[in-house]
Amino acid sequence: MFYVMPNYLTVDGQSQVKPVSWKEKFAMAAEGSFDPYEFTIVGIVAGIRQADNSSPAFGQGMEGYGKRYGAAFADQVDGNVMVGGVFPTILKIDPRYFRLGRGSFVSRFGYAIDRIFIARTDSGHSMFNVPEFAGNATAIAISNVYYPAADRSWSSSLSDWGTQMGLDAFGNELKEFWPDIHGYLQRRHARRLQKQERNPSD
Repeated sequence: MFYVMPNYLTVDGQSQVKPVSWKEKFAMAAEGSFDPYEFTIVGIVAGIRQADNSSPAFGQGMEGYGKRYGAAFADQVDGNVMVGGVFPTILKIDPRYFRLGRGSFVSRFGYAIDRIFIARTDSGHSMFNVPEFAGNATAIAISNVYYPAADRSWSSSLSDWGTQMGLDAFGNELKEFWPDIHGYLQRRHARRLQKQERNPSD
């Protein structure tokens, strides 16, 4: 999405699709974790945390930045593997996002939000999205192993969990509307080229 963001877990349309195997689920989680774009985003996140001096026990300087980078990258991998691999495999849930792609903006916006709560099983039925809730909670619990003891608390874990759920909801909105945005950008670019062809001196 936006020509740089990985989008391995999106399916266009609600028609019958072949379910993915457990190996494919883990493969997609790995692709989403190790895409070159992700290394850049993790670097930015680590830089922000360094500037805010979050997790002070990590220290400052290159050593502190390296620890924050490693922790942020581990957070990402943990979340992707739990939400997209482990829990979907155990519960036979399809980890992909199935775009609605039709209807009003409001209906599509609401649909993207409720996919946080509703998952699609491998057999095509709907059920509560356990991987989203339990997977993120498990990833945060794992993160307590490598974050400084001073940063481990129920309140901080709950805050991190809520933040991640919000980010995932926002990600669903991007997946739902990116084709529309992409189409608009392409049409705008085409109109600009046509205008330049009509007015070569501009």
